[in-house]
Amino acid sequence: MYALVTGGSRGIGREIAKTFVNEGYKVAILYHGSDEKAKELKEKGVLTVKCDVGDRSQVRKAREELEKDFPRLDVLVNNAGIWYLMPFENFDEEKYNAMLKVNLNGVIYVTYEFLSLLKRSENGSIINIASNAGIGTAAEGTTFYAITKAGVIILTRRLAFELGKYNIRVNAVAPGWIETDMTLGGKTPEEAEKLRETFRNKTVLHTTGKPEDVANIVSFLASKKARYVTGQIIVADGGRVDNLTHSL
Repeated sequence: MYALVTGGSRGIGREIAKTFVNEGYKVAILYHGSDEKAKELKEKGVLTVKCDVGDRSQVRKAREELEKDFPRLDVLVNNAGIWYLMPFENFDEEKYNAMLKVNLNGVIYVTYEFLSLLKRSENGSIINIASNAGIGTAAEGTTFYAITKAGVIILTRRLAFELGKYNIRVNAVAPGWIETDMTLGGKTPEEAEKLRETFRNKTVLHTTGKPEDVANIVSFLASKKARYVTGQIIVADGGRVDNLTHSL
C-alpha cells in the first residue's frame, strides 16, 4: 500500500505519516518546512520531497519524482495548511492569498497531479484535512482561514461525486483545536497551558485534541473498514460549544 501525506514533516501530517509507516504502508511526504524534521522521517523509510503545494509546477515535479518509486497511490492525505488570525476589519490581502494558495489551491493541485496514480489503485482514498472553522465556529479572527477550509469541504463533496466512478473515495476530517507546533509555537509553558485551558473550556468534553486523534480517523478512512464511506466530513473537535452549525 502506498500513501502520500502533504505537510508531512510536522504536527498532524507527521503523526499521520508515522501512523501509516506503523501500519506497513510505503509512505511519502511533501513538506515545505524543516529539513531536519523531514530527515527524521526519512530515517524511518519515508520518502521526502520538498515542495510548496501552492506552486503547481513544484507539485508536478514532485509527482514526477515520486512516480519513480510509487507504481500507484492508494491513499492521498491533503494536510498542508497555514493560518493567520485576521479579523474581517483588518483584512490583509497578502495573508489571505497565502492561505488560499496553500489551504485550497494546494489541495486542488496535488489531487489533480496525483490523480493518475490514484486511478491505478483498486481502492483509492483521498482524505482532506479541513477544519471545524470551515463549518462555522465563533472563533475570533478566523474568518478568512475559515473561507479556505470551507472550500476544502465543498471540494471534498464534489470530488466524491466525480471520482466515485474510479472507486476512489473522498472524505475529510475537520479538526478543532489540536496541540501542534503551529498552534503552540513560540509560546512559553505558561502561555501554552493557558491556551489549552481556553480551548478545554470551549468543548463539552473539556479536553484538547492531539495529532494522533486526527491520525486515527485518517487511518480508518484509508482502510477497508471505510469502504462504504465517501463524501463525508468527520468533525473531531471535542464537541465545540460555539459552533454555528454541524449540518453542512
